[in-house]
Amino acid sequence: MADPNLRSVEHLPTTSAKIRALAARGVPRADIARLLGIRYQHVRNVLEHDKARDAKAAAGLSEPPQPAIRDDNMPSVKVRLGPEGRIVIPAPMREALGLKEGDVLFARLEGGEIKLLTPNAAMLRAQAIVRQFVPEGVSLADELIAERRREAEREAKE
Repeated sequence: MADPNLRSVEHLPTTSAKIRALAARGVPRADIARLLGIRYQHVRNVLEHDKARDAKAAAGLSEPPQPAIRDDNMPSVKVRLGPEGRIVIPAPMREALGLKEGDVLFARLEGGEIKLLTPNAAMLRAQAIVRQFVPEGVSLADELIAERRREAEREAKE
């Protein structure tokens, strides 16, 4: 990475984090795509998604679910157990997940490992579990709506 802009973001764990950092430095979208060797559309999608999320947050609306982030390129890091069992999640990992002080995480034991899940990751995991029991082509939302309409018709007749 010879470009100074590129060197300034090489430590970041995800392409999205690099896009955000370069955009914050005022680098144009097309240049970000060229520097990172990615498509312009990828850059645009990341920045437009952030803009929409920020607009919703400013309007007091809840943030839409985000996909779980999996970055196998992020190395394992050593953390030390502190007073009262506390650990510090390294900044690059917090940034990659968009975590800030006060955010809620879900902790569970799995095969001798402690797994921390963001609320979005926990929701995606729950959806995957439910999806196993829903036949292909069936929409639970459509079934619920149809059931509610039948109930409303039945009540209207009474």
